[in-house]
Amino acid sequence: MAAPITEPSPSVALSELTALLSPSSPAAPEAAEAALALSGSASGRALLAEHPAALSALSAMAASASRGARPALAALVNASSEPAALEPLLAAVPSLLPLLPSSGAACGVLANLSREATAAPRVLRALGPGAEEPLLRALSVERPPAELGALLCNLSQAPEGRRALLEPSGRVLGRLLSLLRCPDTELRRGIVGALRNCCFQHENHERLLSPQVEALPLLLLPLAGPEELPEHEMEQLPLDLQFLPPEHRREEEPEIRKMLLETLLLLAATRPGRLHLRSMGSYLVLRELHSWESDPGALRACENVIQVLIGDEPEPGLENLLEVTIPEHLRGHLGDTQGTPP
Repeated sequence: MAAPITEPSPSVALSELTALLSPSSPAAPEAAEAALALSGSASGRALLAEHPAALSALSAMAASASRGARPALAALVNASSEPAALEPLLAAVPSLLPLLPSSGAACGVLANLSREATAAPRVLRALGPGAEEPLLRALSVERPPAELGALLCNLSQAPEGRRALLEPSGRVLGRLLSLLRCPDTELRRGIVGALRNCCFQHENHERLLSPQVEALPLLLLPLAGPEELPEHEMEQLPLDLQFLPPEHRREEEPEIRKMLLETLLLLAATRPGRLHLRSMGSYLVLRELHSWESDPGALRACENVIQVLIGDEPEPGLENLLEVTIPEHLRGHLGDTQGTPP
């Protein structure tokens, strides 16, 4: 009587698959496709995350110029959504850096790895000294990948990430601000989240509002509409917000409008910030937005900023609202992360 045929265990099968995941292997493209199919299920992702050798082989394949690079990188995006994949994939971060300028999938891997606040500093350390350089390269392409937004937002959870975004030259910050009106919603959402996270530290406010950076007009523009104001009010606005054309439209996503308003509320937490927002006619923009806004969350956020701008100044010693208390509706917002599971 013939002995029954037994199927190899999933672990053994994965080990055999891993042996084929070499850029020099003729079977590597097919092995990478098989790994991608495996990563399409929760059990398959968990299995990959528990096998560092497989993740290492996929990382090497993803960084290569072979035919299996694309499916290998896609498999890594899926596998990196598993918490257990963090440790083995941190070692692979340097090999993914050359892919950042144009690869949304590489950004997706790093975004998944940095979702948790405790993991963000570790991903930054894995990026190496001068982490702002690969981020700037990714930002500087004509159409940055959408997944870059989630990555920047996640990294900005950590003080090290905020320092990288606010590096002394201002190149990263300038590019972030220039993309506040980019057409990709996912990218805009992440960039606004990163800028908002940077504002949780009031030490950053002076630079953001300085004439060298002039972040305020760029933050207000997506909230401004094409309404005609009396001339004496129009003159109170920054030049970029005066006489907007009829085709100008406010930010279309309520969540992003809400985050922009939360950013303004954080900037208004200090007395110099409040004075600056008032001097630039911010109330006028918010007044018109309040009349137009229909989303309940964004409307409440708008009312919160207006209340701070038109209210009485706090008593001496309580001028910095961030040192007194963080508004309840903002608690938990630091690190508005997004993963990219399949």
